Amino acid sequence: MWFKNLQLYRLPVGWDVDANAVEDQLGKKRFVPCGSQDQETRGWVSPMGDEFLLHRVGGQWLIALGMEQKLLPSSVVKQEAEERAEEVAERQGYKLGRKQMKDLREQVMQELLPRAFTRRRKAFAWIDPAGGWLAVDASSQARAEDVLEALRQSLDALPLGLVRTELSPTSAMADWLAGGEAPAGFTIDQDCELRSVSEDKAAVRYVRHALDGDEVRAHLEGGKLPTRLALTFDDRISFVLTEKLEIKRLDFLDVVKDKLDEYGAEDARALFDAGFALMTGELGRLLPALLEALGGELKGVDGAAAAAAELRPAA
Repeated sequence: MWFKNLQLYRLPVGWDVDANAVEDQLGKKRFVPCGSQDQETRGWVSPMGDEFLLHRVGGQWLIALGMEQKLLPSSVVKQEAEERAEEVAERQGYKLGRKQMKDLREQVMQELLPRAFTRRRKAFAWIDPAGGWLAVDASSQARAEDVLEALRQSLDALPLGLVRTELSPTSAMADWLAGGEAPAGFTIDQDCELRSVSEDKAAVRYVRHALDGDEVRAHLEGGKLPTRLALTFDDRISFVLTEKLEIKRLDFLDVVKDKLDEYGAEDARALFDAGFALMTGELGRLLPALLEALGGELKGVDGAAAAAAELRPAA
């Protein structure tokens, strides 16, 4: 169990919530496959494939949202509806009106849905109640929102907020690149994206390229700002930090994964738990260090209220 991306959210540190109560609440929204007329369904599934929806290892929690979607392209429905509309027009001598075409498209969709292929996927989330973290393994905030929405619908209370730091990731990354030095515990790797703040949004990307030369500093002086920067933490975890405080291309290096042998895991479940324990232990070191590198968390009631408001579902 190794996450590839982190969309980060804040819970109250030491969040006092009963794991058994969470398990029961998740159980009210278990995953059910699509019925004949369903286009999509979502619900909680067991991360381990057993009866438990909340997987617990050493105080760390893992949940998984299952999603199933019918693959029925709108172009297929449109084509079939148009062909039927032509046949009807030939019989009755005039074309169908707008409302009739809408009804025909809905009829075609209802007929084709039971025969459509389905696609399933899972989205995993890690919850650290003691440390106050919720992280979704998703490549974008939009995908993470699927999990957050399901959690809001399932849990009685979800005191969730955005991660706020004194320094924005963009300004911090610019300082690191301009000075040619990463914050303590981190090293700058060889991938970066710089984007202009002007209307043309001109961008330059570096891949496997040294970033400590005059060329990068010239782009910074010319008004381009970093939107992505590859970093390594403590020679153990490499990742790409984005302007939105997303962590992408997360990779736990061999020095971490080799420690699995020390657990002596003898079956798949034990190996899964060992990997999850290792991952969350390393993230428990990385995230506080990253917050410190960004000037620490933004303090104050106003900042916390704004973060919570942004995550509050629309009425």
